[in-house]
Amino acid sequence: MTTTTKAKRIGDMTVDELQSIIRDTMHEFIDPDYGLLLRPDIEKELKESRKQRKKGEGSTLDAAKKQLGLP
Repeated sequence: MTTTTKAKRIGDMTVDELQSIIRDTMHEFIDPDYGLLLRPDIEKELKESRKQRKKGEGSTLDAAKKQLGLP
């Protein structure tokens, strides 16, 4: 979630606007994906994966790594 300002000087900003820019910058620094949206198909897959996990279904990390040929 990026806040944009049109060539506004810091002195012309409200405290809330400046705080919002600082907050967004910190979020983006900590998490580069901050503010990005998931594609609907990926969101659906993640929700299904969570349901499977709650039921005790799905693959373990070790099984997935083995299937993918990872160490």
